[in-house]
Amino acid sequence: MTTARAIGRSLRIYYAPGRAAALDAFHRRFLAAGELAFDVGAHVGDRTASFRRLGARVVAVEPQPRLARLLRLLFGRDAGVVRVAALVGAAAGEAELRLNTANPTVATASAGFIAAASGAPGWEDQRWDAALRLPMTTLDALIAAHGMPDFVKIDVEGFEAAALAALNAAPRTLSFEFTTIQRDVALACLERLAALGYPAFNACLGESMVFAHAVPLDAAAMARWIAALPAAANSGDVYAALERRRLHGPA
Repeated sequence: MTTARAIGRSLRIYYAPGRAAALDAFHRRFLAAGELAFDVGAHVGDRTASFRRLGARVVAVEPQPRLARLLRLLFGRDAGVVRVAALVGAAAGEAELRLNTANPTVATASAGFIAAASGAPGWEDQRWDAALRLPMTTLDALIAAHGMPDFVKIDVEGFEAAALAALNAAPRTLSFEFTTIQRDVALACLERLAALGYPAFNACLGESMVFAHAVPLDAAAMARWIAALPAAANSGDVYAALERRRLHGPA
């Protein structure tokens, strides 16, 4: 099971001094008071906390039991946060979540993600040493239960394309994490979002919260940019919007 020490390390990283202000400044382009956000892969809740500071309601989705308990401690008395303890994938049911007890940030339901990480530079010390069978829902089911979100953040370690496979309506804005060890997953996500009608894309590398492009790209140009990134870029988030004005950089 995920250790208290590992969770403590995540809390120190994601709630580091000054980070809240940077998150809020970045997220203001996507959310306003009274709007709805989905935080899919909520982890220790730093994004949920940012969305709430902006006055948005949040559906926080986190399958890891210890992290779900942490979210209950952080937000259990907040009527503006709905907590969902489930995976998000292509179909409702159950799936296996592989846990990295030393690093809960990279728990994954994707066997392909674990295979891609094996031997990859920068991933040498990662070990997925436990597994849980957990319920799985879909983005469409979450929308049916809670309403159409204004912003969806998806960070599910290589399972992003599976999550987007069961999205059949386009929220105003959406983000998904990508890694350079699984560029094919990012390309599949871009194809799905283009099919849903998104015309505009931008990206942030790592946790920079600064857009890489001064003006948004189309899906094909974003795919080429991701394909050309050096392996050392490691990861980032792609943002998709129905309105190009939301994705002009820098943040």
